[in-house]
Amino acid sequence: MGIRPVTHFLEDNLIEKIISEARDLLCNLGITLHNKGVLEVLSGYGAAVDQDKYHVRFTNDIIDKALGSTPSSFKLFDVLGQETHDFSGNNSHFTPGSAAINILDNQTNEIRKPTTADFINYSKLMSGLTNIASTSTAFIPADVTEKISDSFRLYLSLLYCEKPVVTGAFTIEGFETIKDLQLAVRGTKEELAAKPLTILSCCPTSPLKFSDVTSQNVVDCARFGIPVEFISMPLSGFMAPVTLVGSIIQHTAETISGIIISQLTNPGTPILYGGSPAIFDMRYETTPMGAVETMMIDCAYNEIGKFLGFPTQAYISLSDAKRLDAQAGLESSMGATLAVLSGINNISGPGMLDFESCQSLQKLVVDNEICGMTMRIAQGIEPKEDFPSIPLFQELLKEKHLLISKHTRKYIREEHYFPGKVINRANLSRWKEEGSLSLTEQANQEIERLLNDYQPSRLPEDIKTELTRRMEVEARLNGMDKLPE
Repeated sequence: MGIRPVTHFLEDNLIEKIISEARDLLCNLGITLHNKGVLEVLSGYGAAVDQDKYHVRFTNDIIDKALGSTPSSFKLFDVLGQETHDFSGNNSHFTPGSAAINILDNQTNEIRKPTTADFINYSKLMSGLTNIASTSTAFIPADVTEKISDSFRLYLSLLYCEKPVVTGAFTIEGFETIKDLQLAVRGTKEELAAKPLTILSCCPTSPLKFSDVTSQNVVDCARFGIPVEFISMPLSGFMAPVTLVGSIIQHTAETISGIIISQLTNPGTPILYGGSPAIFDMRYETTPMGAVETMMIDCAYNEIGKFLGFPTQAYISLSDAKRLDAQAGLESSMGATLAVLSGINNISGPGMLDFESCQSLQKLVVDNEICGMTMRIAQGIEPKEDFPSIPLFQELLKEKHLLISKHTRKYIREEHYFPGKVINRANLSRWKEEGSLSLTEQANQEIERLLNDYQPSRLPEDIKTELTRRMEVEARLNGMDKLPE
């Protein structure tokens, strides 16, 4: 039988040393935590808390307790209650990168602020991208008040796309609406916990800090059994040690501190051991997500998470390019390949450009094919009626080809991944006959096709109406007379 190809960056003894160092940081240096309620809970478990300085030092017992109750996997379900994700083993799933402030206009090829109409088109497009398993609140529409921009993006996602959603809250108050929208779909708190619909991104602040909002989001998610992905973001050489190992130690400490908050609130709450670290390019004062060292850190901390027994996530398979160009392709495909070979469970990044600040529909349709190719790699190579081989070669020698053989017809779809038209495999003459289209032109055609083929979500109409009612109430409370058309 074949094997699933897997790549490794760390030996077990190095993983153990990194975890030991991270534990020492948490017990001796501690972290800053700007949430007095969480500090009180931690104090009750024996942590050394300084309320005036918003500082906490953990104990090894607390760390052991939290790590011991964290689930080794969980599943995710779409709006209809159908299972879509199994975050166990080395299963890999893709999702677009989240919370960009810009969009690359596929008509003008210029970066601009996005609108509600852009988000609706994005959600419709995501419905047809079969290799990207979940949607995300990918960018922030600029035509609604920022006070509701987090919940509004989730509302549109649930209304127009059936896939689960990777999302996040910008405020403590925003979580309430985000939770209520999910309850409108699932019905009860128990149903939501049984069939999670979203993953909420929660981001520690490097170095070694948790804000009031983020720590409260972690607590609130735990109370409702909503899965959390911890997005630690050390910047090597700036807000973290310049060495990759040093940055991974910091990432480990920040992520474990989030797990402690989650598990002491509600043991067994599902989490993803994730992040969005980067090196810091001092020449340009930027955080290149497409840098190979950034990808190496992602794959390495994934190994830490797997060693601890947890499902993982990473911001990888994205690019710092400003257009759909060769740089976008090489950085995204390298990241996607490394992520799948490393067994990262939730791979965030498709569609993203410009240091996580821009989403592109063009890049999404190209990345969908990259995702399909890498998922084929994950299947590995295994024999399928290839032994004994003599009969097959006798047929080949007799017929001069195997185009219509029974063996070919039976296995061609399993063995060969056939990308869509955005990937050009025609010979030169056929390419010319079909218009000599560039990659950007082919991507635009694919966007148009998918939007034309879009079928409305099968979510029951009464639930759609209730989602809109709840969103309109939230909009009016925050100074908007009505939602954008």
